[in-house]
Amino acid sequence: MLSKVLIANRGEIACRVIRGCRELGIKSVAIYSEADRESLHVKLADEAICVGHGSNADSYLNLANVLMACTISGAEAVHPGYGYFSERANFAVALESLGIKFVGPPTKAIEAMGDKASAKKAAIAVGCPVVPGSDGAVANENDALGIAEEIGYPVLLKAVAGGGGRGIRRVDAPEELASLWKTAQAEAQASFGSGEILIEKFVVSPRHVEIQVIGDSYGNMIYLGERECSIQNLRHQKLIEEAPYAELPPEVRQAMGDAAVRVASSVGYQNAGTVEFLVDADNNFYFLEMNTRLQVEHPVTEEITGLDLVHLMLKITSGEPLPISQDDVDLQGHAIEVRITAQDPDKDFAPSTGAITGWRLPGGRGVRVETHCYAGFVVSPYYDPLLAKLIVRGRTRDEAVAKLQTALYEFEVTGISTNIPFLRRLIASEGYTSGNFDTGFVPRFLSGDAQ
Repeated sequence: MLSKVLIANRGEIACRVIRGCRELGIKSVAIYSEADRESLHVKLADEAICVGHGSNADSYLNLANVLMACTISGAEAVHPGYGYFSERANFAVALESLGIKFVGPPTKAIEAMGDKASAKKAAIAVGCPVVPGSDGAVANENDALGIAEEIGYPVLLKAVAGGGGRGIRRVDAPEELASLWKTAQAEAQASFGSGEILIEKFVVSPRHVEIQVIGDSYGNMIYLGERECSIQNLRHQKLIEEAPYAELPPEVRQAMGDAAVRVASSVGYQNAGTVEFLVDADNNFYFLEMNTRLQVEHPVTEEITGLDLVHLMLKITSGEPLPISQDDVDLQGHAIEVRITAQDPDKDFAPSTGAITGWRLPGGRGVRVETHCYAGFVVSPYYDPLLAKLIVRGRTRDEAVAKLQTALYEFEVTGISTNIPFLRRLIASEGYTSGNFDTGFVPRFLSGDAQ
């Protein structure tokens, strides 16, 4: 087993990994910015090293400083969490040159799946259905117009690199394409350092369903069921995630799981990863992309499988084989996660910053909170507005929804604005409680077209 791991991240995911390390008897090293000096992950870790000033560019994304922290800490391995360096092959390469293990997939797998165009080609090669569209990056907007005409509107413009809903625009008519092309390209360049754009057919009223996979260094690869992630904001960022997708027929679940394993195995994948799909009204599924990291929503998979994904990641990096086979995976109950963010729903979800003056967490059987916050913690303007993840588990979806409604009414944050009031309204809506929603539900709910 590894003896010391540095967590190259912040916030709730850093706390989550630190906790996993402690449970396995592994010493943990936190990194932090000056703005995060009082963050909970700094207090929980065995050691902590400052990597710069407030902004991400000066601290958590300062490659030289983070690598220096890795070196001076004496860590054997680095867990990247999600975001930041988690899907950057150059970071994994740099660690390898320093003799430090990366808690994640091999560099070649990151490169193959980190580019949406090459990932799509890999899916096609193993017989996984894909959404019709360009074979790779589109050279210019004129070529995009030609492809859109061929596959039919509406279409999606998508950044080839990156994720998190950035660099994505829906185009409903030819006259919209030129301006939206420029917008998507500029956002992709700013977010990922690449302005390359591909184009795909927009699947009407789809569900966003993803398969959790995990593999070891001995060629074993399994899938751990699916997560339903269709409740997304106007920027395609997930708000609510569930496991399993209650309406998914067992034969479709198996077909998607098998396809996800084929895609991951084809690039020599190891460790935890997620293969994402769109599912239409007839339960036809189409490959979207693969995220070569731990997902924000991984706790719902843990809740229904009884497995600890962080433990598994650390053990696999230590050289251990997977302790279970596909036949051992047993999905029990229903779990839901909501993201609690420092945003003001009454001001178009503008970020809210300042000191948290009151912090009351929900409790009870089947309720879990992952967070880095506490009363007195100061939310800075530098980072993602995620404050906490609230996860509930019930025997059925209806029971889980009832637990979630109760937990959200118990959850109280004062001093800053949060999205809790919005989430309370959303999960009380008939569209959500009935399960009758798709990826367009939140925009309809905000406009008053959904109940």
